[in-house]
Amino acid sequence: MVMVLGPLLLVFMLGLGMTPPALAQDNFRYKDFLTKHYDAKPGGRNDRYCDSMMKRRGLTAPCKDTNTFIHGNKGNIKAICGNNGIPYGTHFRLSKSSFQITTCKHVGSSPRPPCRYRASQGFRGIVIACENGLPVHFDESFIHLQPTGY
Repeated sequence: MVMVLGPLLLVFMLGLGMTPPALAQDNFRYKDFLTKHYDAKPGGRNDRYCDSMMKRRGLTAPCKDTNTFIHGNKGNIKAICGNNGIPYGTHFRLSKSSFQITTCKHVGSSPRPPCRYRASQGFRGIVIACENGLPVHFDESFIHLQPTGY
């Protein structure tokens, strides 16, 4: 029994060692995207929500100027990288469907904590960058876009 497990363990360890570094980095970038921009079911979407979420997600040292949280289903966000998105510029994709979002804008003059945020709510198309089929960057500069004609 031990002699059979030895070769299987060796094959398993070799398989782990051969995982492409780029794939591991993509997973890190995707997880970072989720940390910064995804909140499936927010308890509230007011200023207090922004203050607590920005702190909880580690976006307050220094105070991040603007951050948007996307609410809903991870699968629908991933789909923007595929058939639920259209190319937008050279590196981005625009969602074909709208998403419920909360945008938090810093309202203090100092970038040092404690950070205070003003919340604005919306339902709109989003623009993201994708790598290997996963969202890795949310483009804050497109916060007023609505997809049309789909």
